[in-house]
Amino acid sequence: MTTLDREQPRATDGARPDADARPLPLTLAVPAAVLAGLALLVAFPPYGLWPLAPVGVALLAAAVHRRRLRAGAGLGFLAGVALFAPLLEWTNLHTGYLPWVLLSLLQAGYLALLGAATAWVSPLADRHRAAWPLLTAVLWVGQEALRDRTPFGGFPWGRLAFSQDTSPLLRLAALGGAPLVTFAVALAGGILLTLAWRDWRRTAGQWRPVAGLTAALVAVVAAGTAVPTGVRGAGDTVTVAIVQGNVPRLGLDFNAQRQAVLNNHVDATLKLAEQVAQGGQRRPDLVVWPENSSDIDPLRNPGAGDRISQAADAIGAPILVGAVLLGPGQGQVRNAGLLWRPGSGADLTQLYTKRHPVPFAEYVPLRSIARKVSAEVDRVRSDFVPGTRPGVLDTGAVTLGDVICFEVAYDGIVRDTVTGGAQLLVVQTNNATFDVAEARQQLAMVRLRAVEHGRSALMASTVGVSGFVSPDGRVDGATGFNTAEVVVRQMRLGDGRTPATTAGVWPEVALAALAVAALAGAAVLRRRRRATAG
Repeated sequence: MTTLDREQPRATDGARPDADARPLPLTLAVPAAVLAGLALLVAFPPYGLWPLAPVGVALLAAAVHRRRLRAGAGLGFLAGVALFAPLLEWTNLHTGYLPWVLLSLLQAGYLALLGAATAWVSPLADRHRAAWPLLTAVLWVGQEALRDRTPFGGFPWGRLAFSQDTSPLLRLAALGGAPLVTFAVALAGGILLTLAWRDWRRTAGQWRPVAGLTAALVAVVAAGTAVPTGVRGAGDTVTVAIVQGNVPRLGLDFNAQRQAVLNNHVDATLKLAEQVAQGGQRRPDLVVWPENSSDIDPLRNPGAGDRISQAADAIGAPILVGAVLLGPGQGQVRNAGLLWRPGSGADLTQLYTKRHPVPFAEYVPLRSIARKVSAEVDRVRSDFVPGTRPGVLDTGAVTLGDVICFEVAYDGIVRDTVTGGAQLLVVQTNNATFDVAEARQQLAMVRLRAVEHGRSALMASTVGVSGFVSPDGRVDGATGFNTAEVVVRQMRLGDGRTPATTAGVWPEVALAALAVAALAGAAVLRRRRRATAG
């Protein structure tokens, strides 16, 4: 017998000794944990089977219920590896296996903590079975709150909320943002678990609890359909063009092709200007180029600046350029969104510097230590310096809320642009070092942000996927991957604030506080029952 097997009949923490309170046999718990991770995986794009996210939550909770802490952690870690290793596979396409393995294992560690926490609160779930769904939900929110912030500012990729881009639950983002959507998904999973974890021989004929739980599950999933999306607007619209210029070759060496990448975006804009002049296309009020569309600093390289001015003058509209700017210090650079106006060039008053550079990709923390793990960190020769102000840019026709690449995953960075007056959300990104799965996962985040803040949004990528998103989360004009395309659409401007925008971080704080309270309550209950047993 293994340690895990020996723990099954134990009742030292005071749980009822009936069949439905015992942990799953190890031969079922391990496959359940792996299946939990795989079910969560296929809920995300590009698979998009969102109903499997609650199933994954239920399977993990079932696997760790009434386990010891180390067993719960181990099973949670298995689920985490099954989820994050394939979900983050795009990180190894051009950088080798080590970054992918380390990142996947780090993220799996948070599900290990979740597994241990779920095992810890098992006595509460046994004593108050109706509270089981709530316990499951708040622990998931607490785990994501921690993972989204640690270490080095966190890595929110793979949040339950980001798997729900085509789900009715997406609309809940307008009330409480991504944390509320995660809460709803995990709550549905907890209800599934409560339904399944019953001694059906003893409860045969007791239809009311089953009917009540089934009704609750249907209500949770359908709740989003009752939430209105969007906020009041003046009815104004702007015409926006996304220029996806593409790169000569995918991979890290797109930086070596930076003149070609810039030329691609200039030439595509000049072609659009010809179509406008011939009456075949509406003149845009704004043109959006993606992140890294000019990796040659146009403020210091006259040739690059001249080419961008040529495009802006031809189209007769400002261009939001994704540029890498040198400085402010020696060996430092900035990842920026810079407004380039026709006739006058760079508008340095409308400049956004990325606030959350990606650790070990755009800057290297603890470089001397990191180099001992892998010399690949020296690919990052200059550290990107973070900006200090939200990306609120006034083009004249519209006030933009600009975020760059992975920043769309961070709640506060996007919200700061809306509270700063943004009428339209813009995500500039470069997916040339990744793949179409990563791009579609990122577009799912843009869809959630549009609903969360009641704003039209767009994502502009060097290679795809680019597209426009309405305030109810619908995508229009999505481009292909590894293609050169220009898409023009009219976008309705928004003002005001959704409940989620107004509430900010507080729904997550409240739910995470409930998770801490549940852990503390389980500790008290365990102590009392040990004292009684003694």
